[in-house]
Amino acid sequence: MKWNILHESRGRMRLHLNKKRMSLAEADQLQDYLTALPGVRTAAVYERTCDVVVVYTADRAGVVKGLAAFKFDVEALAEVPANSPRAVNREYQEKLVNMTIFHFARKLFLPAPLCMAYTLVRSVPYVFRGLRCLWRRKLEVEVLDALSIGVSMLRGDFSTAGSVMFLLRLGELLEEWTRKKSLGDLARCMSLNVDRVWQQTAEGEVLVPISQVRAGDAIVVHTGSVIPLDGKVLDGEASVNQASLTGEAEPVRKSNGAVVYAGTVVEEGQITVTVEQQAGNGRYDQIVQMIEASEKLKSSSETRAAALADKLVPYSLLGTAVTYALTRNTTRAISILMVDFSCALKLSMPLAVLSAMRECGSYHITVKGGKYLEALAKADTIVFDKTGTLTHATPTVVDVVPFGGRNADDVLRIAACLEEHYPHSMANAVVQAAAQKGINHEEMHSEVQYVVAHGIASSVAGEKVVIGSQHFVFEDEGCYIPTSESDKFDALPPEYSHLYLAIGGELAGVICIADPLREEAADVLKALRGLGIRKAVMMTGDNDRTASVIAKQVGVDAYYAEVLPEDKANYIRQAREAGQCVIMIGDGVNDSPALKRADVGFAMGSGTEAAKEAGKIVILDDNFKSIKDAIWYGRTIYHNILKFCKFQLVINVTAVIVSAIAPFFGVEEPLKVTHLLFVNLVMDGLGAIMLGNEPALEKYMKEKPRRRDESII
Repeated sequence: MKWNILHESRGRMRLHLNKKRMSLAEADQLQDYLTALPGVRTAAVYERTCDVVVVYTADRAGVVKGLAAFKFDVEALAEVPANSPRAVNREYQEKLVNMTIFHFARKLFLPAPLCMAYTLVRSVPYVFRGLRCLWRRKLEVEVLDALSIGVSMLRGDFSTAGSVMFLLRLGELLEEWTRKKSLGDLARCMSLNVDRVWQQTAEGEVLVPISQVRAGDAIVVHTGSVIPLDGKVLDGEASVNQASLTGEAEPVRKSNGAVVYAGTVVEEGQITVTVEQQAGNGRYDQIVQMIEASEKLKSSSETRAAALADKLVPYSLLGTAVTYALTRNTTRAISILMVDFSCALKLSMPLAVLSAMRECGSYHITVKGGKYLEALAKADTIVFDKTGTLTHATPTVVDVVPFGGRNADDVLRIAACLEEHYPHSMANAVVQAAAQKGINHEEMHSEVQYVVAHGIASSVAGEKVVIGSQHFVFEDEGCYIPTSESDKFDALPPEYSHLYLAIGGELAGVICIADPLREEAADVLKALRGLGIRKAVMMTGDNDRTASVIAKQVGVDAYYAEVLPEDKANYIRQAREAGQCVIMIGDGVNDSPALKRADVGFAMGSGTEAAKEAGKIVILDDNFKSIKDAIWYGRTIYHNILKFCKFQLVINVTAVIVSAIAPFFGVEEPLKVTHLLFVNLVMDGLGAIMLGNEPALEKYMKEKPRRRDESII
């Protein structure tokens, strides 16, 4: 691709793409490409002029080389979401410009009678909403709007009535624009991050990039995996969690012919799905709709603010009556109607919460609802899973101990063949170990069955094969250790986690996995106590020996070993019933019930899709320190909201007092309603900007010297 450099300074270039025009989809694709270039800090694409501004920290030659290598991918353009932020901005920019031009053109060129007729027609919805509130015996914001517009028209001041409606529409448009933009940012954070899928072919299951899957292809989805594309079940049966899209609390059983949706998670079972739609707009749009419709977005503070806004309406009406009684000036009395307290409380606070969620997203912390930020501010108990949470998400195989006269490579081959279908850190370690040794593990088993929190069962050459925990293999499945090798079994190194493989009821091998503690775990827990966390608990399905070592190193108050998923969920339920506000942190399928049960569930980014779906906050970059950052921010945002409310109350009270007492200080000419309304909207907007865009987390991050993509202790 050819570029012209229009302007250049140190670390910054403005370029023009040699192209006559650029579509919104092309601009989005170019934006994503530039942002992903090594060394590029920020990139802005202006599709109207085909210009690009790149700010970089790397070597200039590398950036120029990356620019020259860019080419538009025609197939990928079809996958760009239809409601992308760029498209939303274009839509609302045009609406804003058209509204403003039409308003002033109408006032300048339209004859007075036609202006009056237009104002009457435009006022009908406002008056109707006000009357509807009165009919329901409610005094809400719509009553104030209807009164100010109606009284202005009754006095023959159609210009003021028209200007009031224009400013109200302008405020609504700006609020809607900001909300849409925030929703778009959230949707991108919550969109699927599935790169590859298992495709069903004549040769068996093949792992392919999702971009290669076309409508009509068959894909296989295993336990714990997200369904990446919309489709119908061709074969198999599974329990699918659809809560993210439908709100259903319980998993839904899906079998042949059932419709499944992208973004839902297979909690149990395995299905083959016939794809109906390629990757692209569907999932993004579904998430936007889910966020817009979901009550999860509203925290109790937002709900209370909306209720308080409506409760203040009678006081605005009382102020209007008192002002008229004192001044006998209708215009001044109407002004009081416009200086109400509801706009700031009812409109700006939800925007502030959305902006807070968006800011968290910029630090790889996805928050799925405002009420979860509020819960973080109240949390006093935290429960940790061990594997992949307190310990590194990339455990490694350090030894394979064969039993029954078998070869270590054969044990690893069979184990990898079974484990490759399940997205868990321990399973990934086994598959990676086989790959490093060059062991080919072609499909040699029948259909596999995943037993949550226990292991996997299948059959190879007619013999039953199980792999999993000691409890699962020896107690649940009744497998035994070869009698002549009991001493060998007792000599297994205790410092490692063990994965047991049994064939035909006999132990075939033990895979020793190093599961080292995260270096920062103890410091993070110490910092959490400084934020108000009074109790820290670790719960794991691992054996007591390993669990006790990790618990001591981290410094938790209590630990529980060899627990089942329901044990974790029951502990959290009991803690909540005792009045504790509980945070649960996990990464596996077995953590999903506990993540759902907790006041706030944190899912690690390297975890299973089931955990990330169940979690209400997802640490996308798997940075353990981000847990503390999120809790700190949850506590901070509501402190900022309190400051914002005080700011708005001071502004509005001042405006009311000035408007009411001005005649007593010799100011006889009242402020016009439109002037006062404009000032009020500007100040409300300024307050919303101060709150919604206050870089609280940014400021917090910059207090310590570090890179933007890191967290601090």
